[in-house]
Amino acid sequence: MKTRCGWVSDDPLYIEYHDTEWGVPTYDDRELFEMLCLEGAQAGLSWITVLKKREHYRKVFDNFDAEKIALYDEAKRGQLLSDAGIIRNKLKVNAFIVNAQNYLRIKEQQSFSDYLWQFVGGEPIVNNWKSLKEVPVTTPESDAMSKQLKKDGFKFVGSTICYAFMQATGMVDDHTMDCFKK
Repeated sequence: MKTRCGWVSDDPLYIEYHDTEWGVPTYDDRELFEMLCLEGAQAGLSWITVLKKREHYRKVFDNFDAEKIALYDEAKRGQLLSDAGIIRNKLKVNAFIVNAQNYLRIKEQQSFSDYLWQFVGGEPIVNNWKSLKEVPVTTPESDAMSKQLKKDGFKFVGSTICYAFMQATGMVDDHTMDCFKK
């Protein structure tokens, strides 16, 4: 049996996510936008809750096509808020729309990937934690990312959310030393 990071449960979906996605450097603008939205949706909940709903999120949010999301009207918001397949939190649903609008503004100047990866100098930060207890929930880099995203109008982008996002998208490699992915 493979040893994995201590946060991974025995849920096959979680195992697959850890083994194939978490910590893998992601540079695709749309994928980064999706992950930023989903990490925000996770606020106050467990990641597995969002992960189990991810495919439905992709379906109802037009595969995270920011150009479409940015134009969602009140009728679409109402439809989303009545959809049991997503987390029906008005502030989180609205954040997806606001974040899509801000994402598009950023993309007028530069790639979203360059905008986000600047906070780690364009290269993954590789940590060598022995146990989960050592892994921080925020860092100066996540603080800086959060501050800039908020300044640029993004919602649900506190430093803890940003650090989880950085881990998920491979900006930070926090696989523990005993994990087979290390």
